[in-house]
Amino acid sequence: MNPTINHTMLADFYQLTMANGYLEHGFRDREACFDMFFRTVPDGGGFAVMAGVEQLIDYLANLSFDDEDIAFLRSKGCFCEEFLDYLRNFKFSCDVWAIPEGTPIFPGEPIVTVRGPVMQAQFVETMVLLTINHQSLIATKANRICRAAAGRAVMEFGSRRAQGYDGATYGARAAYIGGCAATANTICDRDFGIPATGTMAHSWVMLFDSEYEAFKAYAETYPDSCTLLIDTYSVLKSGMPNAIRVFDEVLKPRGKRPKGVRIDSGDITYLTRQMRKMLDDAGYPDCKIVASNSLDEYIIKDLLTQGAPIDSFGVGERLITSRSEPVFGGVYKLSAVEKDGVMVPKLKVSENVGKITNPGFKTVWRLYERGTNKAIADVMTLFDEVIDDTQPYVIFDPVNTWKKKTVTDFVARRLPVQIFRRGECCYQCPAIGDVRVYCAAQVATLWDEVKRFENPHAYYVDLSRKLWDIKRELLDKYSV
Repeated sequence: MNPTINHTMLADFYQLTMANGYLEHGFRDREACFDMFFRTVPDGGGFAVMAGVEQLIDYLANLSFDDEDIAFLRSKGCFCEEFLDYLRNFKFSCDVWAIPEGTPIFPGEPIVTVRGPVMQAQFVETMVLLTINHQSLIATKANRICRAAAGRAVMEFGSRRAQGYDGATYGARAAYIGGCAATANTICDRDFGIPATGTMAHSWVMLFDSEYEAFKAYAETYPDSCTLLIDTYSVLKSGMPNAIRVFDEVLKPRGKRPKGVRIDSGDITYLTRQMRKMLDDAGYPDCKIVASNSLDEYIIKDLLTQGAPIDSFGVGERLITSRSEPVFGGVYKLSAVEKDGVMVPKLKVSENVGKITNPGFKTVWRLYERGTNKAIADVMTLFDEVIDDTQPYVIFDPVNTWKKKTVTDFVARRLPVQIFRRGECCYQCPAIGDVRVYCAAQVATLWDEVKRFENPHAYYVDLSRKLWDIKRELLDKYSV
């Protein structure tokens, strides 16, 4: 997020009307705790990938209302002058915790927690959701696609199909966290250090009098990185023969080797098999084959299952828009309110069981098998609880409570890190390349059953006994 652009007013109007009401009813300094969490994993997957924390930090660090903002709000005629004066002198003063970018995350657990004056904690709701929802959605989709590619490089090619320029830029960033090797989006290389890649479009080939001349000109211009797009006319009748001719006549005399050939249409499995044979027969077994054309994890998996000899993939619209499920359903709910110096747990009840929230000021722990470092389960606890991994620990299903397991020989790690303390940033974001490596390592801690595309194993997200007791007491209280 560009900190020179003031996103303070990117807020739902009710956040302002509620804040004004809180002030008028004496809640200006009342502390509250809000949790962001999501209810379901996109695409029916077993886990999601956390992303967007760096941009959330940029937003929170630059909150301020200018004179134009105050004048606009005054013109609405529904805000008192005391409230407008509060905004004019606004200073963010909340504590904020977030699960680090690249971490696998699961439904129900707080992935961002904001604690502070209720007027402020409520006000940031939209941008917390917008920032984390979008990038976590794309990082999750990218991770699925990269896992389907089974170690082959995936390049993000979706800028022109993204929902706006922010969607293109931050989507590419999230895709890199999720595992993509590069992006076609040049600004992401400049601003984030994500490798930008690209060669030619069909227009390059069509501009020249012949396909051969187009390939020859490109090879002469870029002899050290020559990748040719060979499906403008006919892959097997002209594209491959002309590419091989240029490799022989332009690159080989210079002692250069071609980097690759790319196709963007047709029966990709059949064509790539024939392309591989033609390249090998011509003495270019090291020339890579790149495939694009509306790919997603299912098509890529099918192509590889069918034996398509593809070395890397360019994935565009179905990645950058998460076309199969374009919404990451994160929500932001009140979980506790301060009264007489004590945080009092709050609970939202619903006829829809899945919408009942978990109360209290909380944190999340992940339990790992000590020998394998595989993730066993996540446990939500009250914030000041500590899971002692030197002792056996009982986890249980918070709905079907008779389902219990005693965990031994495990390591317990608290997942959220504090990113703001009393409104001041206290967290140093890691380099984007380090986040990408961390993401791969953390996904590797999940069992293969959790990573299945179809009917994945339901990873356990449990409540501590103390937290479960509080939730049960509140449910009993509100069911009368």
